[in-house]
Amino acid sequence: MTEVKIKNVENITEGGADTPQKSVDGNSKSGKAGSNSTTSSTTGDRRFSLWNFWICGLFLKVLLFPDYYSTDFDVHRNWLAITHNLPISKWYFENTSQWTLDYPPFFAYFEWILSQFVPSVVKQDGCLDIVEVGQFGWATVIFQRSTVIVSEILLYAVLQYFINTTSLSEKTQSFIVATSIVVSPGFLIVDHIHFQYNGFLFAIFIASIVAARNKNYLWCAVFYSVALCFKHIFLYMAPCYFIFLLRAYVLDIEHFKFRSYRDLLRLVKWKNLFKLGSIVVGIFGVCFAPFACQMPQVLSRLFPFSRGLTHAYWAPNFWALYSFVDKVLSIVFLKVPYMYTAITRVISSPLIPASVDEIRQRVEDANNNGSKGLVQDVVFTVLPQVPPKVTFFLTVFYQVLAVIPVLFDPSFKRFIGSLTLCGLASYLFGWHVHEKAIMLVIIPFSFLVVLDRRLLVSFMLASSAGYVSLFPLLYENADFAIKCLYTFVWCVIYFFALRKTTKLSSSVERRVFFMDRLAIIYICLLLPMVLGVQFLDVMKWKYPLFERFQFLGLMIYSVYCSLGIVGSWIGLSWLYNFDEPLWESSD
Repeated sequence: MTEVKIKNVENITEGGADTPQKSVDGNSKSGKAGSNSTTSSTTGDRRFSLWNFWICGLFLKVLLFPDYYSTDFDVHRNWLAITHNLPISKWYFENTSQWTLDYPPFFAYFEWILSQFVPSVVKQDGCLDIVEVGQFGWATVIFQRSTVIVSEILLYAVLQYFINTTSLSEKTQSFIVATSIVVSPGFLIVDHIHFQYNGFLFAIFIASIVAARNKNYLWCAVFYSVALCFKHIFLYMAPCYFIFLLRAYVLDIEHFKFRSYRDLLRLVKWKNLFKLGSIVVGIFGVCFAPFACQMPQVLSRLFPFSRGLTHAYWAPNFWALYSFVDKVLSIVFLKVPYMYTAITRVISSPLIPASVDEIRQRVEDANNNGSKGLVQDVVFTVLPQVPPKVTFFLTVFYQVLAVIPVLFDPSFKRFIGSLTLCGLASYLFGWHVHEKAIMLVIIPFSFLVVLDRRLLVSFMLASSAGYVSLFPLLYENADFAIKCLYTFVWCVIYFFALRKTTKLSSSVERRVFFMDRLAIIYICLLLPMVLGVQFLDVMKWKYPLFERFQFLGLMIYSVYCSLGIVGSWIGLSWLYNFDEPLWESSD
């Protein structure tokens, strides 16, 4: 299928992928291209349809119904029960189960709507029972997995609109982006096996990106606000949206001439500001108005800082490397005490333990030293403890660096680049980051990578390492072949397709960044790493010795994948800040 699409684009364009493509629109019609424009556009809708992908995906997802599901399945079942049985005033106070409601109100409304369609046989199965631990059977599994598939139709609809509103010369690239998202290993693993509703939620987020590309700024604000009211993880993207909409829709810098301080009032398009503000305030008002008297309780559920720096296992970010270094140092210092003495002579700080005995005491006292894979607060034994304010400062600092260029150039290229870097900053430095949050990086990056081939290696690092980092979510041996084969095929198809269809923004091909060859080697070594960890998991069932290293496999996943994602961030940041020709707008 990829080869067919590549041939189609070669018939439309001149000079191949490396030559800038000529636009086929009302301003550039000539000769044969102009006479066949109507025919091409009508047949193009059939060639670039996502219908076949939905049908094929439907069969695969139905076959996965009996597969393993995580505790998130009972989380959403409990939310169905809460919203169905209790008045709205008690939704965020109910705590019979440990899986309390901790998503924004729009998602609670969504659960309430789903609960209205629960068949009687599913109700009798225990789907809507408020209990400490859910007791349900096959009927509930079928119903809840079906709701994920049905809600995901919105993702296909949004991406089909994205394809249909793309110019004919860029339709192949848009088709590749859209299909890479709808068949994403992330959505398959997290939604249809592990169990969540990310496809539906990211559809709303993608709609805001498509609106920004089409310069529909009010709709961009609408969709982003709605997405934020469904899942508060999108709050990490708020600085980028704020600066982009402020600069592109509210400020009139192009026609501004400063003669006196009164002229500053003319800098703002007050009518646009009123429209934009009314939309955002209105959406948040509809979302949170019923909970106005219980906002402290709602906020405490949405932002539980007591959960600790890291999630159940180290998400592959900066803190995974930090935790790994702390673990290595504690082992080295306890086994070889003179190493501690030598290092403390060079580095003297009150934040470092005063002696090896103190390190030993910290190891003995810590209930969770970061190597048990538990959702608890992590206690570092050698390195300084990391409070939430440090993660907040680092996240905001790197996000500010990402949004400053948008103030000077509010083009779609800059916006989507800033959006990707905001996602990366929040993922790398945020507090209690879930491994599933990597989708917040890969999805906007998918729209960015087609803009220039030099972004491809950085995208390949983020997507391959990010998807592989989700593998520990599926710890059943039966899922090993599914997740490995599916992800491997996805990477081969889409890395090749993007390589063939992306263009260079200049006539001279420059290296993506100086370690691009090393990046390719890193990606190729992901498969041996996965196979090696699987071998360790198999051996622990046969040899008791391996049971002492149960967390070793998770640690290898986190540390190795974090190297790839950090490398992707460095490469993209370098191009974003120092390669101006890449970001020159072609609008």
